[in-house]
Amino acid sequence: MAGRSVRIAVDAGILFLRFDRPPVNAIDLEFVREWEKTLAEVEGKGEACALVVTGAGSCFSAGLDLKVVPTYGAEEQAEMIGRINRALACLYDLPIPTVAAVNGHAIAAGLVVALACDYRIGSEAPCHIGLPEARAGIPFPAAAMAVVRAELAPAAARRLTLAARNYGPREALADGILDEIQAPEALLARATAVAADLAAIPRETYGRVKHQLRAVTLSTCRRIAETGADPLADTWLNPETRAASAGLLRR
Repeated sequence: MAGRSVRIAVDAGILFLRFDRPPVNAIDLEFVREWEKTLAEVEGKGEACALVVTGAGSCFSAGLDLKVVPTYGAEEQAEMIGRINRALACLYDLPIPTVAAVNGHAIAAGLVVALACDYRIGSEAPCHIGLPEARAGIPFPAAAMAVVRAELAPAAARRLTLAARNYGPREALADGILDEIQAPEALLARATAVAADLAAIPRETYGRVKHQLRAVTLSTCRRIAETGADPLADTWLNPETRAASAGLLRR
């Protein structure tokens, strides 16, 4: 178990990383610190054969905590940008299979985490899935946008980021955001089965093919993570962010 917001367990060689910050697993600076630390632990577990990422309760993650993050000063913003970029780069670069069990709302940064996994399974239960950052007045960290562009078809990425509206599970499936959907009670078992199936592929080969597939995006993510070269590091949030985020919360 790691931290209060990000927990990790292992069963038969499969690691289960669970976001656990009630009520909606929203992401603040402390959450990102724990998430980055936990991913480093995952990276160090050489015996692990696969990773399943999910959320506690009925929500995967509602993204950034819009009550807290818009109040951060420049130093906190810069730290959060850097940690988000490093954590996403680490998750996207893991050589073992990664499966997202999207058990409920996956919004903004929460959806980007799911997109950084190799296979994405959603719940059929009514929930919101989308990238409404623009409506909250929050531009994307560089690694997050790199993952979005790599994982989604151009038209789907355009609709998600610029229209900035949320989808339902079936819309998300149709647009390639999710790979399949399952009944809520079957979701975690199905994610575990997919993880086990992918783990049956020779480990070194799986990792090398993943790197071949993602070489360009991984190079971008690594450079950003290692150098902190994100144009948003000094200008992430602006005066309109707090008002836009508050309006989004009211709706």
